[in-house]
Amino acid sequence: MLIKSRKNWQLSENEATPLSTYKTRRDVLRTMGIGAVASVGITSAGVASGLLGLGEARAESLSYIKSAYDPNEAQTSHNAVTGYNNYYEFGTGKEDPAKYAHALTTDPWVVEVAGEVKHTGSYSIEDLIRPHQLEERIYRMRCVEAWSMVIPWLGVPLADIIKRLEPTSRAKYVMFHTAVRHGEMPGIGRPVLSWPYVEGLRMDEAMNPLTLLSTGLYGEDLLPQNGAPIRLVVPWKYGFKGVKSIVKISFVEEQPQTSWEKSASDEYGFFANVNPQVSHPRWSQASERRIGEFRRRPTLMYNGYGEEVAHLYSGMDLAKYY
Repeated sequence: MLIKSRKNWQLSENEATPLSTYKTRRDVLRTMGIGAVASVGITSAGVASGLLGLGEARAESLSYIKSAYDPNEAQTSHNAVTGYNNYYEFGTGKEDPAKYAHALTTDPWVVEVAGEVKHTGSYSIEDLIRPHQLEERIYRMRCVEAWSMVIPWLGVPLADIIKRLEPTSRAKYVMFHTAVRHGEMPGIGRPVLSWPYVEGLRMDEAMNPLTLLSTGLYGEDLLPQNGAPIRLVVPWKYGFKGVKSIVKISFVEEQPQTSWEKSASDEYGFFANVNPQVSHPRWSQASERRIGEFRRRPTLMYNGYGEEVAHLYSGMDLAKYY
């Protein structure tokens, strides 16, 4: 069902880049020989894999509904969204994921569900997603490095999946693990972080209607550099909370220690809420550089989603619980 209420951060559909424009660009690149797209067939016995060209998606459009979650800014270009990424498993350069992530095998893919939950076990993407209608949600994304984008995700609310899995009363947090593929992820050979990449949410954050498990982008399947085949999107938090290529979801009683907390606890906290009033130790968070724009813009508290999430942190010292 489409969301009827209109918030102050919503815009009309004609302000977003049309999918047809994006597809035309892909067709031009294909005729120039830049990237190769292999058709993939899905059968009851499994999913056939194919060679993906650099920066190109599988030629398969997805069925989805448009939600009213749209920010009041122009959408970031497909080229920037898929070509400028942080995904350290493939390297620390912004272009490294687009260069190397095509080696990641995403079909078939299994997500393990464990911990304080009734329905533990191993689930395919289809098992997790198929009972739900995909939605397109155009969200702001604010990186802790003070750059930002506006991205058209496809996915389902994490809350809908959690309800089906039926966590116990002891489940206070949801913890996520990413894939570790030594033969496919060149970046994990470097001790940038402790692998696998681990992230977590408090249960009320995971159940918030904004929190999304995404499997698509620009109307099609996620590309590997964007976290294929399934990733987390939490638009009021800094982008490093959006854990990619999820292979395990655990329901736990204690707050998990996340990868960036473990690496640099004085710089990266568990909550990671976008907060222009609390600077990173090495730079201000008061403004941001929107990719594709020349001038910097002021950063919004909770990335502009305060109406939906501020109540989650009522009474908390946001400078202490950063």
